[in-house]
Amino acid sequence: MPSKLVPLLKDPDRLEARLKEIPPEPGVYFMRDTTDQILYIGKSKKLRSRVRSYFRDDPDRNPRIALMVMQIAEIEFIVTDTEAEALALEANLIKQHQPHFNVLLKDDKKYPYLCITWSEEYPRIFITRKRHLGKSKDRYYGPYVDVFALRSTLRLIKRIFPLRQRPQPLFKDRPCLNYDIGRCMGVCQKLVTAEDYRKMIQKVAMIFQGRTKELEEVLTAQMEKAAEELNFEYAARLRDQIKAIQSLNADQKVALPDDTVSRDAIALMADDHHACVQLFQVRAGRLVGRLGFVADAQSGTPGAILQRVLEEHFATVDPVEIPSEILTQHELPEAEMLAAFLSERKGRKVTIDVPQRQTKADLIEMVERNAGYELARTQRFADRNNQAMLDLATILDLPDLPHRIEGYDISHIQGSDAVASQVVFIDGLPAKQHYRHYKIKNPSVRAGHSDDFASLAEVIRRRFRKYDRRQTASGSSSSDAKSSVLASDQGDFPDLVMIDGGKGQLSAVVDVLREMNLLEEVKVVSLAKQREEIFLPGESLPLPTEAEQPGVQLLRRLRDEAHRFAVSFHRQQRSDRMRRSRLDEIPGLGHHRQKQLLAHFRSIDYLREATPKQIAEVPGIGPKMAQQIHDYFHPQAVAEETTPV
Repeated sequence: MPSKLVPLLKDPDRLEARLKEIPPEPGVYFMRDTTDQILYIGKSKKLRSRVRSYFRDDPDRNPRIALMVMQIAEIEFIVTDTEAEALALEANLIKQHQPHFNVLLKDDKKYPYLCITWSEEYPRIFITRKRHLGKSKDRYYGPYVDVFALRSTLRLIKRIFPLRQRPQPLFKDRPCLNYDIGRCMGVCQKLVTAEDYRKMIQKVAMIFQGRTKELEEVLTAQMEKAAEELNFEYAARLRDQIKAIQSLNADQKVALPDDTVSRDAIALMADDHHACVQLFQVRAGRLVGRLGFVADAQSGTPGAILQRVLEEHFATVDPVEIPSEILTQHELPEAEMLAAFLSERKGRKVTIDVPQRQTKADLIEMVERNAGYELARTQRFADRNNQAMLDLATILDLPDLPHRIEGYDISHIQGSDAVASQVVFIDGLPAKQHYRHYKIKNPSVRAGHSDDFASLAEVIRRRFRKYDRRQTASGSSSSDAKSSVLASDQGDFPDLVMIDGGKGQLSAVVDVLREMNLLEEVKVVSLAKQREEIFLPGESLPLPTEAEQPGVQLLRRLRDEAHRFAVSFHRQQRSDRMRRSRLDEIPGLGHHRQKQLLAHFRSIDYLREATPKQIAEVPGIGPKMAQQIHDYFHPQAVAEETTPV
């Protein structure tokens, strides 16, 4: 078997040989670690020079890059013909592999996006804080800084255009009230063709692309044509849409000198930790959109941060949304490459400039000032979290600030559908990617018999079983044992564990940790609901705290989030059980065909009302099985048929 690779820094000869193999041509390079995982994907117009620069001694190199270089065990590359091709290839590869060190923009759910689900036959439009959860055809616009303005705009758009209002139909065989009052085109019953509906959605998309002037011209032409054809009702509807769209622009507070050039202006303000970036979208002399991004200030120079923000932003937008001119606060390190890439996508020349005077410089100054306000807001929020963590560390006598805090809660109804939640706060903020659900497997926990103590004990045992040290040699010291636990840590070992409950729940968890020889490593507390009291292991009295002090409030936010997450999962499990239980009683009806039935009829109630012929329309359900399902829901009718006269 081949020997395991070691980092290139520990093998200078192999490093030098590898660097000599890289050509001085444009292309994309991959940095891999000893486990063959991709650490970073980059692009350059001269691959050899760029890659070699990572391994030069540089005392001013930021810690993020230094940490990455220490892990590089292999370098791969792909040569392209042009710099623009390299940029396009890099964007696609980053989207596909999501390397750890390519993550620049922080997904802190701070700003919302607007999503149009083009992947569906009849697209939906909604606001979300989670980007790219749908399919590749779905389009996201944003992130929008002004949430109130975004919601107001969407409400007005839904009054202008009869959009689809619900993700699922309210009724099986008829449209809902929205159709009767003209707020929907009857999508649920397909009273409008998918082609006509998508044409209307394209008009809505133009608003969020900043193309309202172009949309007004399109609607005006359609209105005039409808009037010529004596279709006055349709012409009047188009007239009202034009007036409503014009009112959207009339509400803007910022107007720039009229211009036919579409342009974006981008600037940032940064401290030692955060870089708040603002991007203003100006179309026809009007500010039509203000997008916000939060980046890691240690990830590079201001120009490099702006470059990466622009690359990530324009990689996901339609070519028609790319402006003809981009104004930047700082010189971009690879402005020519980015301009060539955007020009190729747009099909027209795109220029990138750093204005120094007059109107364009004033625009950049305004963007920078807004970024400063956003940075101050971010700092206040970070200071509040730091104050809360510092206060919590003081309350619990922790040696360091609790970077990772985990909260646990149990949810059930008299023992039925018992579940548990694990929520995680990183630096005082919810880290939802680390949340976990647990289904309670203890056979003693069942309908009519609940046991929160046993449930918590089971969850903690399952959570920490990979750290179980009961097999540790008896001669190991406590410090050695703790080092071994932390050495095996993959970044998910908590600094603090909080249990929702009182002394009883805490004691159950402590017994499990003591059994696993982890009690000294895992700092655990409980928070009682009634008086917001904090209990420590082995202490009969709560800590002397005030309910409103920052550290206690942080634990309360964690406890409330754990409770919310547990309750939502419990409701889901209970709903699934109630929905499945009736169908499980039908002989010969397996899980797959149950899913097909529920996907077709949406609910058990609709299935109960269906005729055997309607049930047989479901794929995989034959006439015999359809009759059997119908008979199951109508036992009285079956009895009447079989009763002799």
